[in-house]
Amino acid sequence: MRQIYATPTSHRSYLAILWLVSITLLGLALRVWAIGAKGLWLDEAFSIWMARQPLGDLLGWIVRIDQHPPLYYVLLHGWLALSDSEGWVRSLSAIFSTTTIPLFYGFVRTLAGGRAGLIAALLLAVAPFHVRFAQEARMYALLTFAVAGALLCLAWLMTGEGRGARGEGRPRWRQRLAWIGYVLFTVAALLTHNTALFLPVAINLYVLGLMGWRRGSGDGQRQLETPRLRSWLAAQLAVVVLWLPWSVAFVRQSIGVYAQFWITAPTAQTVLDTLLVFATGGFSNAWIMPGWVWLIFGALFVLGVAALRTQPALLALLLTLWLTPFVGEWLVSLRRPIFYDRTLIWASLPLYTILAIGVVALRRKLVIAVVLGGLVIAQLLSLHSYYRDFRKEEWREAAAYAAQHFQPGDLLLFNATWVQIPFDYYFDRAGIAAERHGAPADLFAAGVLEPIMGVADVPRLNTLLDDRARVWLIYSHDWYTDPQQLIPATLQSEFTLLDRQPVEGLELRLYAR
Repeated sequence: MRQIYATPTSHRSYLAILWLVSITLLGLALRVWAIGAKGLWLDEAFSIWMARQPLGDLLGWIVRIDQHPPLYYVLLHGWLALSDSEGWVRSLSAIFSTTTIPLFYGFVRTLAGGRAGLIAALLLAVAPFHVRFAQEARMYALLTFAVAGALLCLAWLMTGEGRGARGEGRPRWRQRLAWIGYVLFTVAALLTHNTALFLPVAINLYVLGLMGWRRGSGDGQRQLETPRLRSWLAAQLAVVVLWLPWSVAFVRQSIGVYAQFWITAPTAQTVLDTLLVFATGGFSNAWIMPGWVWLIFGALFVLGVAALRTQPALLALLLTLWLTPFVGEWLVSLRRPIFYDRTLIWASLPLYTILAIGVVALRRKLVIAVVLGGLVIAQLLSLHSYYRDFRKEEWREAAAYAAQHFQPGDLLLFNATWVQIPFDYYFDRAGIAAERHGAPADLFAAGVLEPIMGVADVPRLNTLLDDRARVWLIYSHDWYTDPQQLIPATLQSEFTLLDRQPVEGLELRLYAR
C-alpha cells in the first residue's frame, strides 16, 4: 500500500480548495438553518445569564456554582454586546463548529492525504451530532474547534509540514507557528471544558510512548517523526504554565462535582449509544435503523484500520486520541460519574478520520461516490428528524402562558432554583412585575447550582406561601432537585390545583386557596 500521509501543502490543487470551500459552506448552511427556531433550554439560558455578568463577577460565579472553565463564557460576554436573541447567541457556536471543518481537513490531509481529508471534512460537515451542538449556546463547539486546531498543529510537528523535513531547509516560521499553535489551542481546550484534560494526556501518551518505543526498537523506517524531547517538554511546560492560573478553580470545581453531580454511572450500553450518536446524532428516523448504522460504519472502520496496517504509528495516534477520553471518563466514573456524550464530542474526530481512510480504501471512484452519497443521504435524513422533531425545553411557551394568565399578587415559585433563569428570559419580555422565589432557596442563595429540597426546607416554603391567594409552580428537573416531591405535596395541602400545563421539559401548575 502506498504511503497515506500527506503531500506538501504547495501541491494542493485548486480543485481540492474548491471542494473544501464547498464542504465548509455546506456545513455552515446546515448549522445556521433554523438556528433560532427552537427556544432556549435551561443550560443555554444559564450561559446567557453567566455571560451577562461583569467579567470579575463572572469568574467568581463560575468557581462557585459551575463546573466549566471560563473561556466560552468570556467570549459569549463580548458576543452579547450586539444581541441576546436565540439565533444570535447560538451563532457563536455555529461559527466555531464551521471553522472546525477546514482545521479538521488540514489535520487529516497532513497525515493521510487530500482525498481522505476531504472525505473526513464532509463527514464532519454533515454529522448531526456536531450540527446539534453548533446550534446550542454551550461550549462544545468551541471545545471541538480548539481540539481540531491542536491536532492540526500536532500533525505539522510530526511531518514535514511544520517541523521541516531534514535537508530541505524549510522556513523556521512554520515550525514556530506549529509549536505556538499547539500550545495555544491546547490551553484553549483546557479552558473550555475540564474534561479536555484527556487531550494532553492522550497526546503525551502517544508522543512519549512513540519516543520510548523507537529508542528501544531502533525503528529505522519512520512513518511519523517525533519532535525533539527537549522541545516537546518545553511545549508541555508552556501549556501547564498558561493553564496554571485556572488550576485552583479546577480543583474546587472537581471537589464540587465529586460531592454532588447528576450524571448516572455509565454502562456498556452508554458507550454504544455514544458511538451511535457520533454516527447519526441519535435522532430517530424510519429510514435509519441502528443495525444498518453499525454494519456500515463498522465496515468502514474495519477497512480504515486494515488500510493503516502498514502505518502503525498513524493508527496508534488515531486510536489513542479516540480511546483515551472514553477510557479516562469511564475510569473517573467508577468514583464519580462524568461519562457524557457531549463532553466526548472531540473524540469523534479521530474516529471520523479512520472512517474516511476506510472510504479511501474502497479505491474505485464510483464505489467511493456511492458510499459517500449513501452516508450523506443518511445524515441528511437524520438532520431532517433533528430540525423537525427534536424538542428542547419549552420555556418560551411556558412563560407566554403564565404571562397571559398572570394576576397581580401571584407568586412565581421555582423548584430547581436555577430554572428561574430560562423562565425569566422569556417572561420578562412581557414586562410584568412579579414576586419570584425558589425552593429550597432563592436563585443561588445557597451558593450551589442545584440545591436539593429536603424536609428541613418545608418550613421556609410554608412561610413563602402564607397569605398567598395564588401560586404558580414552575416545576422542572424535579427528579434531581425534589426527589421526594415535597414542593407539590406542601402546596397541595394548602391550595387547590386550578390548572396544570405540561410542556416539553417542565410543567406549570397554578394553585389557589
